[in-house]
Amino acid sequence: MGRLLPWLRSNWLRVVAHIGALLPLAALLYDNFTYNLTANPIQDIELRTGKSTLVLLVLSLVCTPLNTVLGFRDAIKVRRALGLYGFMYAGLHLFTFLVLDYSLDIKQLIPAIIEKYYVIAGFTAFVILTPIAITSTKGWIKRLGKRWKTLHKWVYIAVPVAVLHFSLSVKSIIGRPEPLIYGAIVLALLAMRLPPVRQRLSVLRTRLRSSLQAPAQVAKPAAKPAAK
Repeated sequence: MGRLLPWLRSNWLRVVAHIGALLPLAALLYDNFTYNLTANPIQDIELRTGKSTLVLLVLSLVCTPLNTVLGFRDAIKVRRALGLYGFMYAGLHLFTFLVLDYSLDIKQLIPAIIEKYYVIAGFTAFVILTPIAITSTKGWIKRLGKRWKTLHKWVYIAVPVAVLHFSLSVKSIIGRPEPLIYGAIVLALLAMRLPPVRQRLSVLRTRLRSSLQAPAQVAKPAAKPAAK
């Protein structure tokens, strides 16, 4: 217990990230075994795994601005975990579509992939995310060297394509603002990575830190006149 508390203090964000990322899966399994899914359970699973994918991928993009803009360095420690959890839900989402929905029936899958643009966008996002997830280990970082960063920058394409997949899967955005909200958030997060914007945010962060750390000016009491 004496060692646990110090460890929790320094790793609390990792604990929160892991628990928060697994909660949607736990809720999904619970609802499945207690028959609390909707009247269309396959569609419900696809929707929930898809949204979990988007939320976690977006959160993984938030980590870098939290570090560069606000100086919250602990966010970088959970970035990889959030991205991998997002890929896990993307895999479950794809599994539900291929196996549960279409039973791996090639005759039905090929027309669905060709005719439905949202399916093409979803497959594209998953294909881009796959090598990123595979090479997320320390071993691959050493093997790839500088190429590792180049490869992992493809996430800046995969996440917007995933948002596009969600937008196209919604028949009408009227009364469904989620795709627009996700799109706006991702656009803002990507804009923060542009060199001019990043430099400006860095300057603002420095000014904010300086203003917060500036010591309060305490007026010194006037010196008493020397006694005659």
